[in-house]
Amino acid sequence: MHDDASREFLDTLPELKPGETFCFDCHPGVPCFNHCCAELTLPLTPYDVVRLRRHLGLGSEEFLGSFATMRSFPDTGFPLPLLRMLEGPGEPCPFVTPAGCSIYEDRPGACRCYPLGRGTKMAKDGVAERFFVVREPHCHGFDQGTERTPAAWFENQELAAYNAANDRYMRLMALVRGTGKPLEARLATMSVLCLYQPDKFRELIANMRIFEHVSVDAARQAAVMEDSLAGDIAALDFGLDWLELVIFGQCPGLARK
Repeated sequence: MHDDASREFLDTLPELKPGETFCFDCHPGVPCFNHCCAELTLPLTPYDVVRLRRHLGLGSEEFLGSFATMRSFPDTGFPLPLLRMLEGPGEPCPFVTPAGCSIYEDRPGACRCYPLGRGTKMAKDGVAERFFVVREPHCHGFDQGTERTPAAWFENQELAAYNAANDRYMRLMALVRGTGKPLEARLATMSVLCLYQPDKFRELIANMRIFEHVSVDAARQAAVMEDSLAGDIAALDFGLDWLELVIFGQCPGLARK
């Protein structure tokens, strides 16, 4: 999921051909350890926020207010939270420590993906992927790294759930981009609630009695309303369906009663 500037940036990088490998390792023994965890323009996807705010034990509103700077994708109007770096020398990530990442098990997908860039677009048989190598001058992870394919690296970094959620969001963004018009302000505000604030979205579902107006079985309703990480993931999935239904009047995964 990328805006136009990100796509242009990826196109400047060396692309890995199908079956091509790269060599990389990152660990405390690498001389540049932690150097890449500063001065970042790091977008947070809805799935990133779900994992991070649960890890930190924060409400979504508190998390976004404390750790994110809100922007929007210019071509679609969808929200684009950027992880807020700490002020001061080097502008480090708020979660980096001398020993490494303090939220490592729930670190954002962009951190897991590095040093690869993943470009995606909708295709007839699902999502078409392209992979690019991001090789920065300071990085020594390539010096004596393990030989890997993109698939092996993504499995090592446990990216499957991140990519699945992000691709679902990318599909909705592609549909809106295809209209040639960004979301109007009301829908842009609603998208923040539906995608980045599952706790607040549950309140909206209850107050508006949304389940009375759409066909959702009891099991999915219970999953969406559960106050847990699994519940947040279910709420995000439902939020994507709900937004598609509201924006376009129809959604393959959700129907009005």
